[in-house]
Amino acid sequence: MSKRGFAVVGVGGVGGYFAAVLARAGYPVSVVARGPSLEAIRRDGLRILSPKGDFTVAVEKATDKAEDIGPVDAVILAVKAWQVTEAATAMRPLLASTTRVLPLENGVEASAQVQQVLGPKHSLMGLCRIIASVESPGCIRHGGLDPTVALGEPDGSALSENALALTEALKTAGVTVQTPPDIHAALWEKLLFIAALSGTGAVARSTIGEMRSCPPTRELLQQLMEEVAAVARSRGIRISEDVVKRTLAFVDASPADGTSSMQRDMAAGRPSELEAIIGAVVRFGDHAGVPTPAMDYVYASLLPQENRVRGRGQAPVR
Repeated sequence: MSKRGFAVVGVGGVGGYFAAVLARAGYPVSVVARGPSLEAIRRDGLRILSPKGDFTVAVEKATDKAEDIGPVDAVILAVKAWQVTEAATAMRPLLASTTRVLPLENGVEASAQVQQVLGPKHSLMGLCRIIASVESPGCIRHGGLDPTVALGEPDGSALSENALALTEALKTAGVTVQTPPDIHAALWEKLLFIAALSGTGAVARSTIGEMRSCPPTRELLQQLMEEVAAVARSRGIRISEDVVKRTLAFVDASPADGTSSMQRDMAAGRPSELEAIIGAVVRFGDHAGVPTPAMDYVYASLLPQENRVRGRGQAPVR
């Protein structure tokens, strides 16, 4: 296999962290970024603030044009969920015939969106578990959660050569990499966690520690998880029977001061991933005839703010 290296598209908390640890491990990594982040990375490199140790590293190339980088072995796509289609269209210059794209967006729709733009042969399915946020342009703060990436082929086949190369590179960079037997179930189990945490956190305006230790709020958290599980099963997704119990245990073991990225975006008055995380569950529930009363409440509570931030007066059509 030719060694073209890797590209990361979107250098927020997630993309910035993975680009930095791959570069620190010695891999050729280029990034596609914009604005002040791009300027800072070009000038100072990527800086990571982490309980595992702070460091600064240079990337091979930082640009706002994929054609400046050219074809790579694999792409980590780490833009916000609503930017996937636009980003996939702009990344065509990064693709050789065997290039694989690993989308790490919240929600369960990113891989299908990438496939719709780039065709079925390029997109993997993936998710990550990490607490990371932008401290300042080019500077990423990593929380106390050990970073994990799970990935797989959408059709369940064995990983391609380039997907394996990305897997090994992430492992070498200190990331826990999982290749679950059913990546669709893994994506829905992640959605169960992030939808419950994001929805409860945004409505209650509270940290993980505050949510889990307040009985009525913990009950809301659990009800949201149970509704996501019911919607997933209605779609034929084989999530595990004990997924709610395990996810609550994961919440209990998470840093008490943690918050979700959707919650942070909404609190800061920025556009959020409400539609991909909460709205998707509501839509899928509607289509399947599965009641989601708690998720409907959360969606109705947060949608006016999202509409205001995005400058729209009408709710998306359900």
